[in-house]
Amino acid sequence: MKKFIFVVLTLGLVIYLVGCGKKQQPISETQEPISIEELGKFDASIQTVPEVMTKTAPAVTVTPSSTVSPAETKLEQLPPSGPYRPTVHEIQTALKNAGYYTGLVDGKKGPMTKKAIEDFQRANNLGVDGKVGLKTWDVLKPHLNPAPVSTKPSKKR
Repeated sequence: MKKFIFVVLTLGLVIYLVGCGKKQQPISETQEPISIEELGKFDASIQTVPEVMTKTAPAVTVTPSSTVSPAETKLEQLPPSGPYRPTVHEIQTALKNAGYYTGLVDGKKGPMTKKAIEDFQRANNLGVDGKVGLKTWDVLKPHLNPAPVSTKPSKKR
């Protein structure tokens, strides 16, 4: 059995070394050089364009309806891919509007913010973990921009 394994390994090593020993020809030896005349013929054949392709479309003039400043020509950034992740400022604002956060909206997630998130989750039958995931944000998001309260008195008929 040892003899068989030795023979197989030796044979594999020989095949490997023979395969690695092949030298590839340099590119310059495998390609034929092209003369200047042949390049000219090739260039001339490209410049011959079928008649169908030489017909031009009618000219279209575009007149801008308003002048655009260079600052306005910047492209808008695309939203990030994946689910939306609210900022701590947005979370604090929504919690404050919902009545769960009484601290300063400063964009820093501290113990008051975490407690407000947990209270909100508990009150809305969500998993209480103190983190604003997709489910929590879906319930909290409407409180970010609450509907404006009308100050006009309603007309009675």
